[in-house]
Amino acid sequence: MGEKVPREVLAEFSMTPLDKGESVSAFVARSLDVVDQSGLDYLLTPMGTVLEGTWEEVMEVIRECFERMRADCSRITCSIKIDYRKGREGRLGTKVRSVEEKVGRPLKRTGREGG
Repeated sequence: MGEKVPREVLAEFSMTPLDKGESVSAFVARSLDVVDQSGLDYLLTPMGTVLEGTWEEVMEVIRECFERMRADCSRITCSIKIDYRKGREGRLGTKVRSVEEKVGRPLKRTGREGG
């Protein structure tokens, strides 16, 4: 077996059909099904999704989301932001914890805290 390739890429993406009206959550849900089944660590936010993996892994997930959406959408917008850091994995959590340490307290991460 080959060496494990480090998952050094964080990719934040947002993909939306432009031809399906105001509410597009059903289309976003299809993308999140792809993301969840990928096995990659991810974080869903109200404005996009952050994936952690190798370059190839995250780009393949984004490609699969696009293919699923274009099956019945005529116009799609996609924004992608990528952060690569050699030799660093597990950054979905460690980047946030690093900032919290500097602030000196936990910060609110979602609207679901406290109940």
